[in-house]
Amino acid sequence: MAEGQTTIAVEYLGRVSFEIGPRVLIENGPQGKRAIVPVMGGRFEGPKIQARLSLPAGDWITMRPDGSYKLDVRVTWITDDGAAILMTYNGIGHLTESGSSIRAAPLFEAGDPRYAWLNGIQAVGIGGRTGEAHVAYEIYAVL
Repeated sequence: MAEGQTTIAVEYLGRVSFEIGPRVLIENGPQGKRAIVPVMGGRFEGPKIQARLSLPAGDWITMRPDGSYKLDVRVTWITDDGAAILMTYNGIGHLTESGSSIRAAPLFEAGDPRYAWLNGIQAVGIGGRTGEAHVAYEIYAVL
């Protein structure tokens, strides 16, 4: 490894999957083309977190001139043991033949002491959309 380079260690948090609804498009706005995407359902399945999506939830997408798009997602999870966890993330998506490839940077907010460990984590998500209605990520905490 060259001087000044650092390796990144990660811990697997789980798989997040979403079912999304029809997009609402806003063309020619001051920020360009937007797509507002409702998130209709989902699960977080991991070694320390098992949760279902709580509505409302959504993604406010900005389509970029280079063909990529920027995510702005807000969802709330209700864990199987009753705690509420807010997950927000930005990310970049690229269209593919089967849907899209997405890289995301989730942050969490939890008030329940059982999940307070999430509050100090910067996570990364690797995944994408398949078809028109399904999005999934593998989520990792950066250590």
